[in-house]
Amino acid sequence: MSWWPLWLACGLVTFAIRYSFIALEGHYKPPAWFIRALPFVPIAALTAITAPELLLVAGRLQVTDNPRLLAGIVAIAVAARWKNTLATIASGFAALWLLRAFS
Repeated sequence: MSWWPLWLACGLVTFAIRYSFIALEGHYKPPAWFIRALPFVPIAALTAITAPELLLVAGRLQVTDNPRLLAGIVAIAVAARWKNTLATIASGFAALWLLRAFS
């Protein structure tokens, strides 16, 4: 069995999805509620990615004695205060390292 038909089908589907946004430009106006909701898409996506990593330990919800959650809170506080990506990442990793070293 060859993988080429599957790769070709995946490529065509990917091209069709991406091209549809370009082809519809100027011909389709999405509803107002959709346009109002668009700014929240990145926030929702990042929350969906990071929340399980911060709250779950071995697949179970763990709010207390969770160094990743505390390090995440430190990183969120740094991000809210200074709005600096490098400082946010560095503070989160430093907090995680310190919490694991002294626990």
